[in-house]
Order: sequence, then C-alpha cells, then structure tokens
Amino acid sequence: MTHLETDENCLIEPLIEAISGKWKLLIIYWLALKTSRFNQLQRNLGSITHRTLTRQLSELQAAGIVARKDFKTIPPHVEYSLTPLGQSLIPLLRAMHEWAAENADKLAHPK
Repeated sequence: MTHLETDENCLIEPLIEAISGKWKLLIIYWLALKTSRFNQLQRNLGSITHRTLTRQLSELQAAGIVARKDFKTIPPHVEYSLTPLGQSLIPLLRAMHEWAAENADKLAHPK
C-alpha cells in the first residue's frame, strides 16, 4: 500500500477545490470523450440546470481545465473542450472508474 507524504501545505487542496462539486468530474468525463456544445453537455448530464452548468463550466475554465471556443457566428456556436491540464486528469478519472467498478458493491448508495 502506498503511503501519502505529509506536508504542511497539502498539495491536493488546489486540485480538490478545482474539481469538487457534484458535476465537475462528470463534465470533465464527458469532455474527455469529445468536445461538446453546451446543450449536448446538458443532455449528457441529465438533471443539471442551465445555471449550474454555466457556473461549473466557468469555474473549470478559471481553473484552466476547460477551454471555451466561441465561433462568433449567428446563431451562436460555442464548444467546450479539455485543455492540456484538463486532459492530464484523464488517468485520474480512469483510476477512479476502476476503483468504483471494483468497489461498487461496497459503496453506500444515497437515495
């Protein structure tokens, strides 16, 4: 088993702050699969509200994880994708997916 190093400045805190919340990891997941427009992301995520998706995307952009490309057309055409920093999270997502698959029967499922 790997032991975590102790450090007065917990280096994982900025990561947790950047990706925490109900939706951010799922947004990263869908953008890892392909560049998407806003409405496609909203359909993929299901029950997320327009306002919440807008806020989460803005926070992920501010963290440097998501890029927003505005094609300056009428009607508006905007696409979201992962930046290189965001793409570097894909192995972490894969590891989390593997862990979840191995431990799904042990996880408590909230109602």
